[in-house]
Amino acid sequence: MSVAAPHPATPGTLYLVPTPLDHGCDTPAALDAALPRHTLETAARLTHWVTENAKSTRAFLKRVDALTPLAQPLQALHLAELPRAAHKQGDHVGHGGSGRNGGNGRGSGSARFDARALLAPALAGHDMGLASEAGMPAVADPGSSIVRAAHDAGVPVAPLVGPVSLLLALAASGLNGQHFAFVGYLPQDAAARAQRIRALEALALKTGQTQLFIETPYRNAALLYALVHTLQPGTRLAVSQGLTLAGGHTRSLRVADWRKLPLETALGRAPAVFALGA
Repeated sequence: MSVAAPHPATPGTLYLVPTPLDHGCDTPAALDAALPRHTLETAARLTHWVTENAKSTRAFLKRVDALTPLAQPLQALHLAELPRAAHKQGDHVGHGGSGRNGGNGRGSGSARFDARALLAPALAGHDMGLASEAGMPAVADPGSSIVRAAHDAGVPVAPLVGPVSLLLALAASGLNGQHFAFVGYLPQDAAARAQRIRALEALALKTGQTQLFIETPYRNAALLYALVHTLQPGTRLAVSQGLTLAGGHTRSLRVADWRKLPLETALGRAPAVFALGA
């Protein structure tokens, strides 16, 4: 009598878990104000994670535990980090204008790696979480490779509710929210950056498409200066910092009005989202 082969485990679900936008900020957000209860409860019960940064995810889960007890002690959780190359080069194959690498002047190509290995717990039946350092994973952050691999492997994907900095900044900008693009980082080289700024402005003015981009926080001031001195006076430029946090703000002005401000003190070193358009 032959023994039937065991049925493969029903795969778990990959939950995309947003985190507060306070990474790198001096004052943390109130977690229960930044994330709804269902998101906190789901994060608390997950025991397997893929993360951009294990240290920041442990810190996040410690905060979750203070509100909703974790299913297992923090030290017993399984956290696997995305490859470092995915952080620097992006993890979406292609040469488009979005993500951390597309159109940013920082080299070509993207980090290629086999994401399926990181999904082994889900394939064995465990629900998993995917988290970045701040905001929604796989949106202006690495993680899309894990999501793609999950779809290809038949693992359900469930995004949870929480802050998404790009959409919050867009909504607060007064710019076109029905036609927009996120173009990642601009080039660091001054001449290449100015050329890219003019190209984005021309596209925005011709099509009405809002252009969203980000920068490493310590380069905020340099980017703002370049934008204000490269864009046409009538172009609208919006900058958002600390959204959902105490003291968070968006300033949206015509470039001519930006030029009247003391730019050296207009931005701090907190993460920022920049947007330009008509």
